[in-house]
Amino acid sequence: MVHNKLKKIIAEGGSALGTFVNWEIPDVVEIIALAGFDFIVIDNEHGPLTHATSQNLIRAAELRGITPIVRIANSFESTILHTLDVGAHGIQVPQVNDAQAAAAIVGRAKYKPVGSRGVAFPRSADFGMTDLARYFDHENSQVLIVTHCENTLCLENLDEICAVPEIDVIFFGPYDMSQSMGITGQVGHPRVQEAAQKVADTARRHGKAAGIFVSSGEAAKEMIGRGFQYITVGTDTVIFGEGCRRIVKAFRE
Repeated sequence: MVHNKLKKIIAEGGSALGTFVNWEIPDVVEIIALAGFDFIVIDNEHGPLTHATSQNLIRAAELRGITPIVRIANSFESTILHTLDVGAHGIQVPQVNDAQAAAAIVGRAKYKPVGSRGVAFPRSADFGMTDLARYFDHENSQVLIVTHCENTLCLENLDEICAVPEIDVIFFGPYDMSQSMGITGQVGHPRVQEAAQKVADTARRHGKAAGIFVSSGEAAKEMIGRGFQYITVGTDTVIFGEGCRRIVKAFRE
C-alpha cells in the first residue's frame, strides 16, 4: 500500500521540490531522485506518456524513495481510475475552474464513503495481496489531489474550490494563467504575480497547500517565502537541454 511521503511533508507544513517528467525512461526518474528532489510529476497532459508507460516510472520513483504524482490529461472517471490503479500516489488535474469540477474529481479519486472510485485489485492494491480490510481507507488517506488554477475563471471561484474537502493542493500555472489573461508568456507580469499570491494566500486560509511552477532553484526558494509548499522546477527535457547548452557554450567560447 502507498505511504505518501509528499503528503506527509505538506501536512506538517514543509515545502517540497519536484519536477515534471516527459521521458519514458525510468533511469531519468532515478537520477532525479538521487539528485535530491522530493517528487516528480509524470506528465500525461502534454507529454507522450500513457497509463502503461507511467507505471514503470512510478516503480522507479518508489524504488528510489521519491513520490510519483501524475498530471492527467482530463478529469474523466476512467482517466483518474486508471492512473491511480497503476500506482500513482496522487493526481494533478489541469483546468479546474469551479467547485463542482473539484468535487467531481474527489468523487472519482476516492473510495466510499468519500467517493465512488471503482473497485478492483490492481497494482495500487498490491494485486490483491494487501490487507483488504485496511486498503480502502488507507488509500483514501494517502492519495494526493492537486487541482490547477491556471484560468481567470478559477481565480473568480477560488474560495469555493478551496472549500471542497479532500483537495490537498491548489497548483498555480503561470504560463496558462498568462494566456488566460491575454498576456501569453509574460509570467513575470504584475497581474500574473498577483494571481499567484492570491492562490497562495487563499489556499492557506482554507488549510490547503499552494503549488507553483518555476524555472530555477533560486525562484523555487523564493516561492517558499511567498507561502508555496508544492514547488516544481522545470521539466526533465528542459533541464537536460540547459545542461547541454552550458557545455556547448563553454566549449565554443
